[in-house]
Amino acid sequence: MPDYDQLLDAEIKAFVEKTGRFYPPETASFSIRKQREVYDAMCRSFYAGRPENVRTQDFREDGLALRLYQNAEQAPVAAVLYLHGGGFVVGGLDSHDDICAEICGATGFDVVAVDYRLCPEHPHPAAFEDGQTALGWLRRRGAGRIVLAGDSAGANLAAALAHSSREQADIAGQVLFYPGLGGDHDEGSCITHADAPMLTRGDLEFYEALRPAGRDVSQDATFAPLRDVDFSGLPPTLALGAECDPLADDAPAYGAAICAAGGQAVALVEKGLVHGHLRARHSSWRAARSFARGLRAIVAMGEGRPIGPDGPGDDTAA
Repeated sequence: MPDYDQLLDAEIKAFVEKTGRFYPPETASFSIRKQREVYDAMCRSFYAGRPENVRTQDFREDGLALRLYQNAEQAPVAAVLYLHGGGFVVGGLDSHDDICAEICGATGFDVVAVDYRLCPEHPHPAAFEDGQTALGWLRRRGAGRIVLAGDSAGANLAAALAHSSREQADIAGQVLFYPGLGGDHDEGSCITHADAPMLTRGDLEFYEALRPAGRDVSQDATFAPLRDVDFSGLPPTLALGAECDPLADDAPAYGAAICAAGGQAVALVEKGLVHGHLRARHSSWRAARSFARGLRAIVAMGEGRPIGPDGPGDDTAA
């Protein structure tokens, strides 16, 4: 078993400890409603507010709640569609509000957050369909170049939208933070980091069991993008995994598949980081560096510039 006392620095240990205060050992036995309450309380404890230059508006499209973030100081040259994490079970517009606001404030791009339907009440493909609805809404507003972005489950949805939109020239790129893309749970990082802080293999299996609701998703790339048989034509991609995470292997596996199909992808496994580390971006230099890496890629994609590895030599890249 990895020695997380050695792999994690003091800042990330403090982040893990603070997060853990909200999760008693019996959390997995809680009702879905109670689990959502616990998650929302945890997210509120890390809430960093919105930059002063960001204004927001809430909209509804075919019953789907959307939040638009706009930078008051500059006209956008692109837009970001952001899909939040939470295992397809928890989270919403408020859980990632400050992250979306900071993306908007730092890039100058419009950002749209999606309150997609959650499991188990709304199994797959409900969340994916809501992502499509949000993407259509952005297009009808004349968004121009669109960068798809998300963390964890949201990164899965962003990638699924990229696969389903590969013929659409307006998709400028995708930025995926610690994505869960459907890698094998019986090998690699899922075994090595099966009991990692913040996310375990058992957690993954709990969440994943809720999504299909009996459907055969074994070949469904909208459920798990790594199950696609064709990785050609995908937009420029930055996939950022976390070293101490059972999902760590998904980012490099996805980047390698895109590169093998002739596309452009950079995949980094961020050393010393854990799943969910975007919430530590104001308390950990490692998490701040990862977030900044994603922001630079979003700007480059939105402006039509190529992305580079932009990482220290000890990161692994596809």
